Amino acid sequence: MIAWQLRLLGRRVLVLERGQVGGESSGVSFGSLRLQGQHEAELPLALSAQALWEGMEAALGESVEFVQHGHVHLALSDEHAARLEHNAEVARAHGMQVTLLGRAATLARWTFLGEAVRASSFSARDAVANPRLVAPAVARAARRLGAKIREGVELVASTHGGSGFTLHCRAADARDFVIEADVLVNAAGAWCGAPAAWFNETIPVFAAGPAELVTEPIPRFAEPVMHVVDGSVLFRQTARGNLVIGGHPRMKVDAETRRTRVPSDKILTNLSRLVSVAPHLGDYHLIRSWTGIEGYVEDMRPVLGPSATTPGLFHACAFSGHGLQLGPAAAQALAELIAHGATSLPIAPFGIGRFAAAAQAGTRMAEEFQDDLLQARS
Repeated sequence: MIAWQLRLLGRRVLVLERGQVGGESSGVSFGSLRLQGQHEAELPLALSAQALWEGMEAALGESVEFVQHGHVHLALSDEHAARLEHNAEVARAHGMQVTLLGRAATLARWTFLGEAVRASSFSARDAVANPRLVAPAVARAARRLGAKIREGVELVASTHGGSGFTLHCRAADARDFVIEADVLVNAAGAWCGAPAAWFNETIPVFAAGPAELVTEPIPRFAEPVMHVVDGSVLFRQTARGNLVIGGHPRMKVDAETRRTRVPSDKILTNLSRLVSVAPHLGDYHLIRSWTGIEGYVEDMRPVLGPSATTPGLFHACAFSGHGLQLGPAAAQALAELIAHGATSLPIAPFGIGRFAAAAQAGTRMAEEFQDDLLQARS
């Protein structure tokens, strides 16, 4: 997305992709483009991104299966209900329309829901896209504008000098070569810590993965995404009828081998939660599960903006599971910073300097929070 935006601004750009475009976490998410319940610091950027998502297919000239049927957040307890009310207050303060419904109204509107549901909130502007289509479609658009994208190329080291960056690269056939560049964008996801360290910066990132499931096609019953507010289970129905199912907590994954899978006990736990919310779904068959490797940091916010140590270095990584939603606005902001030196988009809360400030204040870094975050329900 950054490459596409840079070409729109007339900058020459080369993307180095270790694997294939969309082959890492970009292609394996649930597909949620959710405004409701976003962290308040992220919500202004998420709103900017949603406006871009709403015009994305026209801009790309092809479908990414963008569908805007809204999201329903569900409460299964008094604590959940209070959270719905708080989230609605935050959303309304930013100009969003969120409808709160009590138990009777919720069950009357979505009759497939079970007796465990106590309340709900509905945001009509929330949407979904097919993550397996997005990155390849954006890459095609960037290439049409003249961007160069080299797949199967890993950046193994980089230095910065008076003439810019020297990038030491390795192709899939183990051939090494060097590239010179004026600007370097660290968009390495769960692996972003190493490029930052080359330039004496710290991103306390750790790897975790979503647990995604899909059923056989079933009769149509739901248009919006259904999402228990603590994230313990969420589901949506595709145009073909398949049910895509997700649920926190996230899973520990192996970022070194880049191989992982959803364990059977996690599958059974998520299916049990699903049936407690929508009992009739217990009659259908699961056909596939998958996961990916995402980069997370302690405060669950992206690392987005210029380096604090090296001119010409920018970070766009560790989106903590929010990358699909925020991607278009994050890309526009980075492209504007690179091309013009400034952006009007609200990215100030996401600078890399916050980690140094936390360390100086004696705050524990992200590796000490991994277990907590992997048990979190949001």
